[in-house]
Amino acid sequence: MVKTVIFDFGKVISFFDHRLASRRLAAWTDLPEPDLHAYLFGGALEDDYESGRLSTDAFLAKVHADCRLRCTTDELAQAYSDIFWPNEDVCALLPRLKRDHRLLLLSNTNDLHARWFLPQYRAEFRSFDALVLSHEVGHRKPKREVFEHCQRLAGCAPDECLFIDDLPANVEGARAFGWQGLVYRTAEALRQDLVDHGVTGA
Repeated sequence: MVKTVIFDFGKVISFFDHRLASRRLAAWTDLPEPDLHAYLFGGALEDDYESGRLSTDAFLAKVHADCRLRCTTDELAQAYSDIFWPNEDVCALLPRLKRDHRLLLLSNTNDLHARWFLPQYRAEFRSFDALVLSHEVGHRKPKREVFEHCQRLAGCAPDECLFIDDLPANVEGARAFGWQGLVYRTAEALRQDLVDHGVTGA
């Protein structure tokens, strides 16, 4: 029986587009947009920042210098962070699921993004018992350590946890840890998957 449902944030509860950030920032540099995007996302810089090994001040200074940006640090921070919009259908599920289940959020994210989306999704996050953010715990999915951190908050056995993420590698990591796992596709498919796993409120 599922007692705790653990949600990914990006592309599950919220949609996002990293290219919104790279397109905005490209207006303030001579660096080609594809090069800027590759530098910011998917490489060592993102891993260091989302794992908490790089402070926000150090991140901003490094990006500003390495990308030869002509904007202010505040403009950089806003352009980089304002990339989220809600998945309304999944957000609507949260209070219904909360009636009978413990809810946790598990997100690979960083301090700047969290500063932006935490107030943006304040109402939705009221349904959660805890928010686990990679930059705060020092590990990103699918590392075992981040699942171990969540397990301490789950209040049930691993096989009573159901994890939902859009990335198959993260779901496989959760299953290897002993959780049940679902790869998110659409809100409609998620509702059926939750019913199939015995989750009430879907």
